[in-house]
Amino acid sequence: MLTKRKKENVIKDVKRHDSDTGSPEVQVSILTKQIDELSKHLKKHGKDFHSRRGLLQMVADRRKHLKYLERKDAKAYAALIKKLGIKK
Repeated sequence: MLTKRKKENVIKDVKRHDSDTGSPEVQVSILTKQIDELSKHLKKHGKDFHSRRGLLQMVADRRKHLKYLERKDAKAYAALIKKLGIKK
């Protein structure tokens, strides 16, 4: 789970304007950070199948947001992929 401070730092890096919390870039970056943290948890607790299901849902949700962003703004998509280090 992301703390409020970690979430604010993630948002600060990719926001479009001062009060931006819902743009696809912000949502993808938050999901990416959550996925990273949950992946670390699952490496330690391999039999936690409920968390694994949540991880798969987050990955699917991130994929949907990325697909939308690629369709709407290819330049922003490419910049976000490069900034977050996500492999396609």
